[in-house]
Amino acid sequence: MPLVSSTPMLQAARAGGYGIGAFNVHTLEMLQAVVEAAEETNSPLILQTTVGTVKHLGEDYIAAAARAAASRSRVPIALHLDHCTDFELIIRCIRAGYTSVMIDASMHPFDDNVRRTRKVAEIAAAAGVNVEAELGKVGGVEDDIVVAEHEALMADPDECARFVELTGVPTLAPAIGTAHGIYKGEPRIDFERIAAIAARVAVPLVLHGGSGIPEAQVKRCVSLGMAKMNIATEIRIIFSDAIKRVFAEHPDENDPRKYMVPAKQAVKAAAIGKMAMLGCIGRAPELR
Repeated sequence: MPLVSSTPMLQAARAGGYGIGAFNVHTLEMLQAVVEAAEETNSPLILQTTVGTVKHLGEDYIAAAARAAASRSRVPIALHLDHCTDFELIIRCIRAGYTSVMIDASMHPFDDNVRRTRKVAEIAAAAGVNVEAELGKVGGVEDDIVVAEHEALMADPDECARFVELTGVPTLAPAIGTAHGIYKGEPRIDFERIAAIAARVAVPLVLHGGSGIPEAQVKRCVSLGMAKMNIATEIRIIFSDAIKRVFAEHPDENDPRKYMVPAKQAVKAAAIGKMAMLGCIGRAPELR
């Protein structure tokens, strides 16, 4: 299959009451691991890369690897650019073959966020590419975007409805109490706010900061309208810890295949766990 836009898969997920995992990948092995997890469980999949990963690997290399994976796969796969503030980079990624992009103008006033988002949404719509935007500010660290806890702002349900209407954006990531990175304590998710936003907004909602949220809370978020969950820090740690274990046991190891294979297997197992949690296992045939 070719890479597909995430818009129809996320619309189906919201309508069907399940979520789709969006996994940030930084290496070919991480990409292969989550694709194999999706294949094994017959789950739809969103591959994600941060701006930092695009700068590190190149959008053309990433898109080529994702296309190769999709062409060998029987499940629908989308390729998403996460948290981008750079309009030119968004355009480069669309041209390279990304099928979904996030314009993050949440740090700007509402009207400016609308203007910037609408500009990207119009271009992406012409290319058949999904667009995600953020309203409010999700706390934590995402590449070089840092939002302190005291600066994190919850999204207003009425503003969310106005924002979607004014921008035409097909997916929305509202700030509802989650944070990027690993939580130091129990996440303080505002479930009533999710319900209020979902009641006013028909488009699929996106749960940022999905690493480490307890299963019961994830399932509640999904039941309220969250159709996509981002998972980044957690699988990066799992990948790195698996490599560290190999070197702890075999400090002289110098064959990358010997430490990348265990890392890949660890990420695959974690991805399957997230897919089960989100309820998307076995849903791929519905989207073909």
